[in-house]
Amino acid sequence: MSALKILFVATEATPYAKTGGLGDVVGSLPKFLKKMGVEVKVVIPLYSCIDRERYHLQKVFDNCCVHMGNCEEFFTFYQTRDAGGYDVYFIEFHKYFDRDGIYDSKYTHEAYGDNAYRFSFFSRAAFQVAKAINFQPHIIHVHDWQTALIPYYLKRDNDPFFAQTKSVLTIHNLPYQGVFSKDVVPYAKVDWQDFHMNAFEDYDRINFIKGGIRFADKITTVSPSYMREILSPMGGAGLHWLLNERRQDLSGIVNGLDTDLWNPSSDTKISYPYSLADFSLGKEENKRALRDRLGLHQDQSPIFAMTNRLSEQKGVHMFAQCVDSVLRNMHTQVVIMGDGELWAENYFHTLQHQYKGRLSVLRFDPQLEHLVNAGSDFSLIPSLYEPCGLTQMRGQLYGSLPIVRATGGLHDTVDNYNELTGTGTGFKFYDVSPSALYNTIGWANSTYYDRPHHIQKMIQQAMKKDFSWEKPANQYLSLYNNTANSNRYFS
Repeated sequence: MSALKILFVATEATPYAKTGGLGDVVGSLPKFLKKMGVEVKVVIPLYSCIDRERYHLQKVFDNCCVHMGNCEEFFTFYQTRDAGGYDVYFIEFHKYFDRDGIYDSKYTHEAYGDNAYRFSFFSRAAFQVAKAINFQPHIIHVHDWQTALIPYYLKRDNDPFFAQTKSVLTIHNLPYQGVFSKDVVPYAKVDWQDFHMNAFEDYDRINFIKGGIRFADKITTVSPSYMREILSPMGGAGLHWLLNERRQDLSGIVNGLDTDLWNPSSDTKISYPYSLADFSLGKEENKRALRDRLGLHQDQSPIFAMTNRLSEQKGVHMFAQCVDSVLRNMHTQVVIMGDGELWAENYFHTLQHQYKGRLSVLRFDPQLEHLVNAGSDFSLIPSLYEPCGLTQMRGQLYGSLPIVRATGGLHDTVDNYNELTGTGTGFKFYDVSPSALYNTIGWANSTYYDRPHHIQKMIQQAMKKDFSWEKPANQYLSLYNNTANSNRYFS
């Protein structure tokens, strides 16, 4: 076989457009595949938030036509060469992508009512981009419900240009399935014969991810533990039965971190770059800088930081119910940096006035996130479920020990503290309850004061962990090769 050719089709990719971990994966994995000799290209929408001049976008093709079920749509696409050495293509279609947000309005936070149309169009348009640049991929790697129609199109369109192309679908967050009115079926070019309970139909609505699971050649998710969880009725969000049918084609691969961007020894976004050799000095200098920046008291207490979205999935309701007790009963400081549910934002901001100098609440800032990791002692990630998560990885590399609920990728990437040996890289709890979170914060806090030698030992273990893309990229490469050489067919 000639050099493996992979086409990534996704709705996010750093640094161009990102709302979560999906953007990090699509912005990082291609770079490492490129280093391994894979020919990679990426296709994303050209949202209005993408700075064309900053990223040197060049127009490739005007008036490119894509046939939707009941009309023709004409679009333009652009190209740039990513810093990772691969080409990224941007589909410009003002009717669908010239908006203030990606999936929803950043002002009302309401999902766009035509998302089914937007992303079914985008999925079909990606095929036209590949044909226009004469790129015949061995694998099209698609992500989440927004591009889950692509495996179906590969199977049903019978386009000779893609006769040798297989599909890999990665599920980043299964509860988000893309369930819409069946009115979109004709536009999306889904055949009514495939609108049934074993493919797209979901209580007389269309379910994009369900169809993708049925028709993809291989399915991955972003950690082994999350893979096991979605096979169960509790974690499968109503699709566990279908995932169990496809179980032999399902795998869990933990996401990596771009350690060129997340490395405390070379990070220009922190006040004092450091490694294990000068950790104590580096941590203290960054704590001092973080406290100055956020108006926290300069004292000897540990800093607990939460930098996740303020959403139910991330356990924000549990933290809201115990943070007041934490601040009243423990000698500590808390940083909350994130956006999300309005009640949570309002509550934490109100509480900040009561604990001035000990609690800082601010909107998410991707630049400041680096200093928060470098300046905090503990990272809080009390998620109800977490397919993979990157916050706990970043925390460990920066010596900010994570406090996590043992679920999904959090369970896979954090080693629980052992009081007898002093080993571990963080603190785990299992129950979904404010008291479980409160007690685990207390456990970490008491360890900080009573067993500082254990904290130092844990930090050494945490900062030595390998969260780079090297291992997962090799796992994906093996999966791609096996998929490309497979003759199995699903319909």
